[in-house]
Amino acid sequence: MKQGHASKFKFWMQRKLMVLFLCVLAAFIALSVRLILINKDKGNDYKKQVLSQLEYDSVTIPFKRGEILDANGTVLAISNKVYNVILDTKVLMDDEENLEPTLNALRTAFNIDTGKVREYIASHPNSSYYVLAKRLEYEQVEKFKALQNDEENGSHIKGIWFEDEYKREYPNGTLACDVIGFTTSDNAGQYGLEEYYNDILCGTNGRKYGYLNDDSNLQRTTIPAIDGYNIQTTIDGNIQSIVEKHLLEFNEEYKDSVREGNGAHNVGCIIMEVNTGNILAMASYPNYDLNDTRNTDNLIGMPELDAEWKRTGEYLTAEKIRAMDDEAMYRHLDALWKNFCITDTYEPGSVSKPFTVAAALETGAITGEEKFNCEGRLEVGDYKIKCHQIYGDGYISVAEGIERSCNVVLMHVAFKLGKDRFIDFQHLFGFGLKTNIDLAGESRTASLVYNKDNIRQTELATCSFGQGFNASMIQVITGFCSLINGGYYYEPHVVSRIMTSDGATVENITPRVLKQTVSQSTSDTIREYCNMVVSGEKGTGKTARPAGYMIGGKTGTAETLPRGNKEYVVSFLGYAPIDNPEIAIYVVVDRPNAAQQDDAKYATRIVRAVLTEVLPYLNIFMTEELSEKEIEELKEMQMQITMQQPGAEEEGEEGDEGEEEEPEPESNADTESWKTFPLDPESGYLKEPGTGKLFDPETGASVNGDALITGGEGDVPVTGVGEPPKVSEEDQEDDFGI
Repeated sequence: MKQGHASKFKFWMQRKLMVLFLCVLAAFIALSVRLILINKDKGNDYKKQVLSQLEYDSVTIPFKRGEILDANGTVLAISNKVYNVILDTKVLMDDEENLEPTLNALRTAFNIDTGKVREYIASHPNSSYYVLAKRLEYEQVEKFKALQNDEENGSHIKGIWFEDEYKREYPNGTLACDVIGFTTSDNAGQYGLEEYYNDILCGTNGRKYGYLNDDSNLQRTTIPAIDGYNIQTTIDGNIQSIVEKHLLEFNEEYKDSVREGNGAHNVGCIIMEVNTGNILAMASYPNYDLNDTRNTDNLIGMPELDAEWKRTGEYLTAEKIRAMDDEAMYRHLDALWKNFCITDTYEPGSVSKPFTVAAALETGAITGEEKFNCEGRLEVGDYKIKCHQIYGDGYISVAEGIERSCNVVLMHVAFKLGKDRFIDFQHLFGFGLKTNIDLAGESRTASLVYNKDNIRQTELATCSFGQGFNASMIQVITGFCSLINGGYYYEPHVVSRIMTSDGATVENITPRVLKQTVSQSTSDTIREYCNMVVSGEKGTGKTARPAGYMIGGKTGTAETLPRGNKEYVVSFLGYAPIDNPEIAIYVVVDRPNAAQQDDAKYATRIVRAVLTEVLPYLNIFMTEELSEKEIEELKEMQMQITMQQPGAEEEGEEGDEGEEEEPEPESNADTESWKTFPLDPESGYLKEPGTGKLFDPETGASVNGDALITGGEGDVPVTGVGEPPKVSEEDQEDDFGI
């Protein structure tokens, strides 16, 4: 009985267990089917959700912004790696013993306020990414890593990792700041080359991340960053330095002279290759440090701007700058950052006279043999338009009109040319049009010149000598190069080559001739006229001639609006060498800080100083005899250059007592200017122009140190512009300068 009952119980349990097993099996099958269906329909979504939670395993790899180089390969802008300190709270608090050692390491290595770190950890216990410090140098990071590697406490320094980033740096500070521009914190270019070539300089970020494979295992992969391209410019860093040095010297000489403020509102200089359109140097003052763009010290002395961006007539002081709100600060910083040479416009004045004469010669409106009577003024309509020579020049030729900068002659030439043809040639020379130079910020001037519908005889008269329309420096010098190179209008450009980060050439940017403005014969004639501006007896540009050279060019003086305010823009537009121009130079001084502003010498003296150094550097040889005064000036200049070289002022070590050093052979090797001297065929030595001294072509040692100095033609006159006309108040309405 008992055995039968037990058998029945075992059978019942077996059936029960079987049913339970089948239920579990059915549930498992159902769950598996459900998982398969979920994975099929929404598997990717769930994978993304998992990956989104893997913050530590998803890291951006930043690209390196491309370098900017000068024509010689010198680095002007570079991106150096820096590091951000990242806190992973979850990893740090995985073990409470990690907290204090980690905080102590952060305080020791980076001087981080650990109190704020504690607050963040308490309020964000699940955070995996928090930036504690930005843009640290490698040396700072190494200090922290050394603490991590410490055998005693390093094992408990957790939850800290480093994110790579790049910091834009400019090794030469202010050098070519107008050309280069700068970048913002998000690696975007602002102004200059940085903005214009932003897409070229920028690369593509890479990424390091984790993902789930088909077996749902976490895999890590890395997509490398692609660095930006490098760009090589046409800017010669040595020439650029020379230009900036002399612009600074001008400012130091004239600042606070008549009024508190800089030596002028702006001073700009461009040096361009005549036959390529390459920009060798472009600078203006005031400038700024590219590594410290918001330094307000650079604003001191600049014109004050009102809320409508107009000049108030006052000048910025430290007190006014401290009182500025953010909006006012931006207005004035923007004025500082802009490139005066391409952004600002002004009435060019008499530097435009060669353009008017060239148009008349090219169309046959004049032959160049005409003579016109200048009585000091010319009545045009209801206006008496004056010449700078109040008593007139009498009957003078077109060539003499350019040499003496006679407004009356130019008005007569323009009348023969006619309004329609004058407008046609203005456009042909590029006035009113963008040059399309490869720099951000070039001004639009279409509305700042007359057209055939609105120009009248009076406007034609004033435009003939450069007043009544506005232009930019880059427009003027680009058009002028076509006047003196045979008529070929080259597109101005600053970049010559685009390269990969390892130096492979991606694109060579070659010179582009866009059009022909004048014929070769007209170009030759214009050069003859411009040569007389510097070399002629009554030339207005004599003070622009550098010692040992002859150049050509044209002075310019334009009265600003409103007329009669005695404020002027003065300039000189020139070229060298005189017979076969290789470079053009344009200097503009906008409202010099002087009691008498209408004097082109403010510009010509800058030109003279710049070319005195630049021409020998370019291996352009002297052609003119030197006066004794010029020889002394060159010696002084060479001494200054030598003293500016690194180590020049360092004293030599004292020798042993009783020993005498043998004297070094007399040589010019310290400046190496002897390398530019022409070879004397009779002696086989290098011969210094003007002095006759001979130098060894290998060593630079003087062969005849006692050679006599040959005489010259006398000193270059200090002034080349006559006194301004003295006129009565009733005659002030249309007083124009040279």
